[in-house]
Amino acid sequence: MAKERCLKLGLPKGSLQESTLKLFRKAGYQITVSHRSYYPTVDDPEIKAMLIRAQEMARYVEAGILDCGLTGYDWILEQNADVKEVAELSYAKEGLRPVKWVIAVPEDSRIKSVKDLNGKRIATELVGYTKRYLKSRGVKAIVDFSWGATEVKPPYLADAIVELTETGASLRANKLRVVETVLESTTRFIANKKAWKNPWKRQKMENIVMLLRGALEAEERVGLKMNVPERSLKKVMSLLPAMHSPTISQLSEKGWYDLDVVIGERQVRDLIPKLKKAGATGIVEYQLNKVIP
Repeated sequence: MAKERCLKLGLPKGSLQESTLKLFRKAGYQITVSHRSYYPTVDDPEIKAMLIRAQEMARYVEAGILDCGLTGYDWILEQNADVKEVAELSYAKEGLRPVKWVIAVPEDSRIKSVKDLNGKRIATELVGYTKRYLKSRGVKAIVDFSWGATEVKPPYLADAIVELTETGASLRANKLRVVETVLESTTRFIANKKAWKNPWKRQKMENIVMLLRGALEAEERVGLKMNVPERSLKKVMSLLPAMHSPTISQLSEKGWYDLDVVIGERQVRDLIPKLKKAGATGIVEYQLNKVIP
């Protein structure tokens, strides 16, 4: 009997969970998470998924307990994990931009630069990386692990913090100012190095990554379809900032063409009035699931 093929996939539990599941759904994978279960079901019988906190993911992938998984670049560095980085997937809890780890202090603190942290106490969840970062700057400080609510610890429990931020809103709300950014991080698809050398597992992982990237490419793009008379074709085409060239099809009515193009969603608001004025009619905007280059 042939050995059952199975790819052990780690999905991040916690802040990245919902955005990751949404991305997988858009990529074509239906993943169902049962209440209190750490083993989601995937509509692909060759994938066995497990929910693991992003902070621990790289360690389990390195050990081969998981073949692959998704986690932040920050946690790969924190674990100092020896894994294969298959792809960078630029999404986070709040959107598509990278997240930042920053040194922050109270607004009235005398600390103005990383050098001023000599002999000070710092609270963070990113202990290992922070210690290595300070050492590289010649700074000796006490770095304490923070179990949460890190923003409220200065000035009484810590002189400074190294904290994750996407928008900076929480830091401002707690009257903290940023001294320096120590790390920018995006989500990475990582693989166990032995699993990556397995031809079937590697192909399976590459297929998943291709579809995830396609779903991300589609996040900020839309499709536009329109009918254009021949006399306006050149003018309309000059307005279209296509990824490549627009698709042009001749309609059954002589002298008319159908144009189909993929563009950035933010461009549509200003572009549609210009297309209409240039002679385009029947303009339809539609959402995209995946864009595969």
